[in-house]
Amino acid sequence: MYAMRVSRHVQAPAATVYRALVDPDAIADWRAPDGMSAHVHEFDAREGGVFRVSLVYDTAEREGKSGGHTDTYRGRFIRLVPNELVVEEIEFETDDDALRGAMTMTTTLTETDDGTDVQMLHEGVPDDVPRADNELGTRMALDNLARLTERRTASG
Repeated sequence: MYAMRVSRHVQAPAATVYRALVDPDAIADWRAPDGMSAHVHEFDAREGGVFRVSLVYDTAEREGKSGGHTDTYRGRFIRLVPNELVVEEIEFETDDDALRGAMTMTTTLTETDDGTDVQMLHEGVPDDVPRADNELGTRMALDNLARLTERRTASG
């Protein structure tokens, strides 16, 4: 298992970014990396609340962790601090023992003069999840988050 940290500056207030972290419609818009789409099946954004999300590859060449072309994960919110912190426990739905196990994803928001620094820390990631793929996917998702929240800020 490994840990990985990815950061991105977003030119939007922390409150706008936080809302995108706990809104199922926003999750469907930003969480999927390029070449995938997100489907939110269940989402209860409160401490102890559960969620279930599928990321589906756009092409048939990629095999998903949950079978077919899909990576489905489920989890629960461990800690929510409005405009500052989201801690999620996540586990892939898979038959592959090498991909099983609870992971923790901690998203920290730090407001700056011109927006928000967003940091995602993934802990307990199974070694069979390629680090480079995980980092690239997280960077793509954070780019999507930035576009979404910056657009919302610009439109008022």
